[in-house]
Amino acid sequence: MDRSIDGPAAFVRTNVVGTQVLLEAARTYWAEQGEPSGFRFLHVSTDEVYGELGDTGAFTEETPYDPSSPYSASKAGADHLVRAWHRTYGLPVLITNCSNNYGPYQHPEKLIPVVILSALDGEEIPVYGDGKNVRDWLYVKDHVRALLRVFREGRVGETYNVGGRCERENIAVVRTICDILDDRRPDAVEGGHRSLITFVEDRPGHDWRYAIDSSKIETELGWGPQVDFEEGLRRTVRWYLEHRDWVQTVQR
Repeated sequence: MDRSIDGPAAFVRTNVVGTQVLLEAARTYWAEQGEPSGFRFLHVSTDEVYGELGDTGAFTEETPYDPSSPYSASKAGADHLVRAWHRTYGLPVLITNCSNNYGPYQHPEKLIPVVILSALDGEEIPVYGDGKNVRDWLYVKDHVRALLRVFREGRVGETYNVGGRCERENIAVVRTICDILDDRRPDAVEGGHRSLITFVEDRPGHDWRYAIDSSKIETELGWGPQVDFEEGLRRTVRWYLEHRDWVQTVQR
């Protein structure tokens, strides 16, 4: 379940009020330092602010905002605040909107860790609805590379969409993870890990499809994803297999 649905106030405090606090702290420091030309405020956002897509098309930096959940609405509000501080006070800002990240250290509540950890415990693997919702996946190290590139070389006041050009249905992601685990633990689950897949009631406000057009960052800044999805998933599964203690610490 999207935690912002059960407790939206925390997300408003963190993403809206928290962003305003950071902006004011940055603006104060920037002014006290004489508004140095090298200073930049990088705001990391999400593709969820754009709402959902049909079966075709992709989000660009010009796509109108249409958030569906309390989380995405709070992130949209934060984005607007950042642009307002740039236009009103001249604060040198940059914004990135990224697609679904995955990789080491991702919180166990997210889809890919949920699948891996449920499978490792021999528990049912929950999949919302019919599993046909589509997401664009971005390996976390590729995202970090993009953030560094934008911070160092991006044009102040601009927004850059960051995606992996890797659309997959959720059910395809789940099945791929199951197959990787079958290779690593062939006798762990009778009938294979796919037998653990269980379809559950879809969550409210579950957007159908996200896809990012990364042409701007690719063309202007020369960034592009380097880790393909299947390799990224193998790395991710291996990491969670080797770091069960970390997972237990986070889940306490």
